[in-house]
Amino acid sequence: MLTVATANVNGIRAAFRRRMDTWIAERTPDVLLLQEVRAPDDLARQHLDGWHVAHLPCDIKGRAGVAVASRLPLRATRAGLVAYGPAGEPEPPVDTGRWVEADVELPGGGLLTVVSAYLHSGSNAVGQEHTMAAKYAHLDKVTARLAELTSAEHPVLVAGDLNIAHRSVDIANWKGNLKNAGFLPAERAYVDRWTGELGWTDLGRTHGGDGPGPYTWWSWRGQSYVNDRGWRIDYQLANPALAGRAVKVEVDRAPTYDERWSDHAAVVATYDL
Repeated sequence: MLTVATANVNGIRAAFRRRMDTWIAERTPDVLLLQEVRAPDDLARQHLDGWHVAHLPCDIKGRAGVAVASRLPLRATRAGLVAYGPAGEPEPPVDTGRWVEADVELPGGGLLTVVSAYLHSGSNAVGQEHTMAAKYAHLDKVTARLAELTSAEHPVLVAGDLNIAHRSVDIANWKGNLKNAGFLPAERAYVDRWTGELGWTDLGRTHGGDGPGPYTWWSWRGQSYVNDRGWRIDYQLANPALAGRAVKVEVDRAPTYDERWSDHAAVVATYDL
């Protein structure tokens, strides 16, 4: 059995100050997929001492950043999606620190490919339309890579903060967010394609019931956490070779507001590999 946890840590330094290390010791995941690490490489690795680490910081200081931390050896790692953008062009700085892949060596000699993904949040507010253009361009690159990974003969897991609530059961105030970034029809259509045509399984929904929820993100402000008025934007997506091996998937929501170490809750899955 292998336990994989994904979490947007909202800054690894802040998360550890809020005792994320205690949560790790209690949960004992075999693989951690982290988003919004927001730290230089040496500092991120300092917090992940004792793990095999693949970390991709963002070119823009203090933003994004993704990491894979594994108790098992990593056979290979790959960073970014530059190969899936316009030919000959480097990744825009805003796209960096958002996609890192690692091939985890399983005890029996097999392989599990894991991806830690942090997709753009975007904003369709007046004057911010360019952020949505960047989001859709990045989503196109993600889709191209997912189209390749889905057909792998070995298990592949793509997990992280996708910044899209797929359906109305994935957001508490869905009626009030129909025209807001994160729940726009054009964004949700990407997830439709991933879980439809491309054959990826949304394990959080498959194992989480019909909903509403379980949510994975709540604002730090107001009473949204206490009243469970959140969004489900953190996912574990499995390719066909992995989907049937998921034994249990749950949102590890902190018991109280004061015990949170991020504005996101970790999504934790157990796989029979």
